[in-house]
Amino acid sequence: MIVFSDMDGTFLTSTKAVSARSLEALDALAARGIEFVPCTGRALVGIPPEVLGHPAVHYAISSNGAVVSRLDPENKTADAATALRLVPLAPESALAVWDIARDHDVTFDIFADGHSYLRCDLYDRMAEFVPDPSTLASMRWNRTPVDEEPEQTIARVDALERLAMYWYDPSDRDAIVEALRHVDNITVTRSYPMNIEVMDKDASKAASMAWLCEQLGMSAADAVAFGDNFNDMSMIELAGLGVAVANAETEVREAADMCCASNDEDGVASVILERLGLS
Repeated sequence: MIVFSDMDGTFLTSTKAVSARSLEALDALAARGIEFVPCTGRALVGIPPEVLGHPAVHYAISSNGAVVSRLDPENKTADAATALRLVPLAPESALAVWDIARDHDVTFDIFADGHSYLRCDLYDRMAEFVPDPSTLASMRWNRTPVDEEPEQTIARVDALERLAMYWYDPSDRDAIVEALRHVDNITVTRSYPMNIEVMDKDASKAASMAWLCEQLGMSAADAVAFGDNFNDMSMIELAGLGVAVANAETEVREAADMCCASNDEDGVASVILERLGLS
């Protein structure tokens, strides 16, 4: 068995914490030599240290599957990790998305090189776009404000991973989504009701999950995958056992093989412990 889990809305509580029961589940996996792979829309640096540094965790999938990383066993931090697989977003695609977004009142997060960057004035306005205090605090923690235009950030980074736009006016959302239909070689999804996420057309959690399984001599049929939102659907559908938490979007619950308790009720941990005969 190998376990893949989304973070926000799935493994983490609504306050972005790792519960005691979740740590118990990770400890149980580590004791049996079973891999736990965080599989998140966050940049690698945004994965909580208590997850990234846990003995059950040796690999991570970040930026909605754009990157698969191997952690350094002596220094299990984002900056010491090695990218094993990268499906970068082409700079010209990123610039085309920015040309659309700049005409609307939205944020413009640039995920690259394991980090996420946001222009300073938009970083200062994040509370306007993200009303939930816990989500806002988490986003501020894992984003780096930069005093430069997005096109400058796009030009200077080594590997573009994905983009995100947070909106508060549905008319901006609708206009951006429609315009993105005319940009080649991208895929569009979301992990929050108020955001739009853009990756290369070949980047997905499912593709990176399948790739990592193959590298480890396993099959996606051996995988248990947990998620709650649209960016999780591909891996939930591909995994041998796809599990949606109770708070997942309706479409995600319908795509899953089973549903479990919510992220605030230790749903992921409960399923892991049950499968290990420890419930």
